[in-house]
Amino acid sequence: MFIQTESTPNPATLKFLPGQTVLPSGTADFPSAEAAASSPLAQRIFTVSGVSGVFFGHEFVTVTKDDATDWNHIKPAILGAIMEHFQSGQPVMAGEAVASTGHAEHTGEDAEIVNQIKDLLDTRVRPAVAQDGGDITFHGFDRGVVYLHMQGACAGCPSASLTLKMGIENLLRHYIPEVTEVRPVAA
Repeated sequence: MFIQTESTPNPATLKFLPGQTVLPSGTADFPSAEAAASSPLAQRIFTVSGVSGVFFGHEFVTVTKDDATDWNHIKPAILGAIMEHFQSGQPVMAGEAVASTGHAEHTGEDAEIVNQIKDLLDTRVRPAVAQDGGDITFHGFDRGVVYLHMQGACAGCPSASLTLKMGIENLLRHYIPEVTEVRPVAA
């Protein structure tokens, strides 16, 4: 098994490509070792000292390290953990654990606008941020403001606010005049 690695815009995060499906659909975010209880793979990666976050996409794993740790010291151990997991035959997600699709249900007078926002996020935004090892999930729309949560390599990225304001906000405002602003939310 050959696992490729790619840098991301976030210097604290690396993208690992195992050459096979990680999650069949959706994403899974593990911002701490405690949050990884539902994933044998995430638990295995968190055993590497210096790992502070793990995120799964369709065909990638992104790993975030703490500031005191150097990639040269932990990258081989992370590669080993990912390889061992896929060779073990264990599932990525245990039992009934379900990956997030990034959608919150919305009904009411803004339902049509919300559906347009979700469609643009799914077709134009999420594929682009997935290439950088992250994801963006919709959390709400209220009086012109779209609330989004950044995950994986996008969480804590130095260019995240620029991506939200100059990229996503401009895109949504262009196609949906009712959108006036995009704001980040914490998990």
